[in-house]
Amino acid sequence: MAPPAQRRKKPAKQSARQGFGRRVLRTALRVYAKSLLAVFLIVVLWVGFFRFVNPPATFLMYSESQRLNRLSYVWMDIGDMSPNIPLAVVAAEDANFCLHNGFDYAAIEAAINEGSGRGASTISQQVAKNLFLWPGRSWLRKGLEAGFTVMIEALWPKRRILEVYLNIAEFDSGVFGVAAASRRYFGTSASNLRLGDAAKLALVLPAPRTRNADRLSATQRRRASSIAVGASTLRKDGRADCFLDTSAP
Repeated sequence: MAPPAQRRKKPAKQSARQGFGRRVLRTALRVYAKSLLAVFLIVVLWVGFFRFVNPPATFLMYSESQRLNRLSYVWMDIGDMSPNIPLAVVAAEDANFCLHNGFDYAAIEAAINEGSGRGASTISQQVAKNLFLWPGRSWLRKGLEAGFTVMIEALWPKRRILEVYLNIAEFDSGVFGVAAASRRYFGTSASNLRLGDAAKLALVLPAPRTRNADRLSATQRRRASSIAVGASTLRKDGRADCFLDTSAP
């Protein structure tokens, strides 16, 4: 009986090439994983930094200052603002701000059913895109916005999210933040703003370059009145507890 055929060994050069290829692949995967981890840590530190440090400017502010050769932006702590301002803005922009985790899925579903994105973007999402991203529309930007939103919600308290939004939101061409907007439209400090005027400012937010808080149409005035009523409702039903200073009178 003939002995079984011996296994044919691979040539030494072929084995060496395969071993080299596996080592290169493993090295590339390690470098890729470390790079992803480094980017993630940098982003976490970047987002965490602005929990405690007030942003000096945003990409949109810079582009507007270049376009207009001027910029009106003054930071104001949320504790120094009239409480009417955060109440009115949340009532107008994101009534469930205290209840969601950065994404209002009910609003998203409603917007999809209506065939529009109106009302689907939360305040947290707007902070993500206004503070950390560039102006414009693309799927890449939308994906990054979602990632930054998750991090903001994880690392910042709700009161800080709203504070940053109220300071970097655009209220007119080259006018950013409620402090500058209050001076621009009403000639007074944001610490003294009445609920009716705060509602007018909130009305401007979706379209700051086409709406004017001191020159509202009849329809816009009715909408501002509805915002003021909504702001009072938020205070009464507890949906403002995550950002109102409950120790204040």
